[in-house]
Amino acid sequence: MKNQSEVRRRFIEACPRGIAGLVLAVCFFLVTGGLLAAEKDRPTVLRGGKLLTITHGTIEKGVIVIDDGKIAAVGTADSVKVPVNAEIIDITGMTVYPGLIDSETHLGLTEISAEDMTNDLVETSEEIMPHMHVYDAFHAESELIPVTRLNGITNAIVASESRDTLPGQDAFVQLAGRSADEMLLVRDIAMPLNFTGEERRRQGGFEKRKFPSTRMGLAAQLRQAFLDAQDYSQKWADYEKKKNAPTSNDDKNKKPEPSAPKHDLKLEALEPYLQGKKPIVLAAEEASDLETAVALAREFKLKFVLNHISYSQAILDKVAKLGVPVIVGPIYGNPKPEARYDTEYKLPGELAKRGVKIAFASFDAHNSRNLPYQAGFASAFGLPYDEALKAVTINPAEIWGVADKLGSLDAGKVANIVVATGDPLDVKTDVRRVFVNGQEMPMTSRQTRLRDEYSGK
Repeated sequence: MKNQSEVRRRFIEACPRGIAGLVLAVCFFLVTGGLLAAEKDRPTVLRGGKLLTITHGTIEKGVIVIDDGKIAAVGTADSVKVPVNAEIIDITGMTVYPGLIDSETHLGLTEISAEDMTNDLVETSEEIMPHMHVYDAFHAESELIPVTRLNGITNAIVASESRDTLPGQDAFVQLAGRSADEMLLVRDIAMPLNFTGEERRRQGGFEKRKFPSTRMGLAAQLRQAFLDAQDYSQKWADYEKKKNAPTSNDDKNKKPEPSAPKHDLKLEALEPYLQGKKPIVLAAEEASDLETAVALAREFKLKFVLNHISYSQAILDKVAKLGVPVIVGPIYGNPKPEARYDTEYKLPGELAKRGVKIAFASFDAHNSRNLPYQAGFASAFGLPYDEALKAVTINPAEIWGVADKLGSLDAGKVANIVVATGDPLDVKTDVRRVFVNGQEMPMTSRQTRLRDEYSGK
């Protein structure tokens, strides 16, 4: 602070008395602001914890250096150089792991289930709505986001409900940020194709049913939508070819300019999926539905990820041969009358045993915070622990194409980091610190505020 005193003295001596106070105030604002900025921007070091790196084993009493929102270094205490100006946080006795990823939620699309005005879960006016984007309805200020983040979930896929066959396109979000723009990392990352039977229009009695009210109708409607999109793409390709064809002066006098096809948002939205540029998330539960949906995807050469397949145990060998990832969960459902009590509990383990890459999803907003416990529960029914942990970290990062940034504790990745009292998949574990983009998040939510307000009364 001696430098500040010297600056103050020289300013007072050099400036006329009338403006010395003003200049001094500006000077102190700049100096203090600079000091605060330097304090804020300095690296953070987490030292002494047990590091679950996911990709390169466990490091006891490890060190993580966080700088400029990323993991600058990670390793043992004797292998990591700690920056001189770093803020050092002693986390001895704690367990550290990457922020968890929920592979399907409704976060930001719902707030109070019983209040329609707070729900933007699905547009049911039509069954085929690929031109819908969940980012248009994503509510970044949802009270459910801090609740979820407090249990170590830092990223999620946000999707519509499954009452339409093609309900619109999913977004990949980060569960922290000042606005939706900051939180929406990938706006149209994938598109659900739902074929569970729930999508049938069967309300209002037999005589009032709308199309499609059968699985045959669902399949026919989807097939027609993809055929229409292919035809639409061909018309535009023909138009561009005619438009760009070389012409002579004589041709211009004889041939009118080609007319562009009418834009159709619905069909345009299907084009990147028909071209294999983006994945379809193909949801089915029963084995027969799954086989029909897969056949449809293959017919149009769609790139796809499987979803749910909760009651498809009879064809798991066929699923494995497809060579595609599977999103599983929630695994707490009641078994069907003809099924064993542990049918859903064992599904993740059975898939992993066959070499299938899996990722867990909550398919919820209010209970997305329970994501790690699904993985823990599955590990008690045959899913190897390491695979369970990967299914909420690096596996979803790879499935969604963000493994270069998320999913493990590796240098260069985004510093989405969780510090907890123990095993991340254990319900007894408490999360103590959460970092998103290298910034430590407040460990508060609407629930903690209510607890604090009423706990002493």
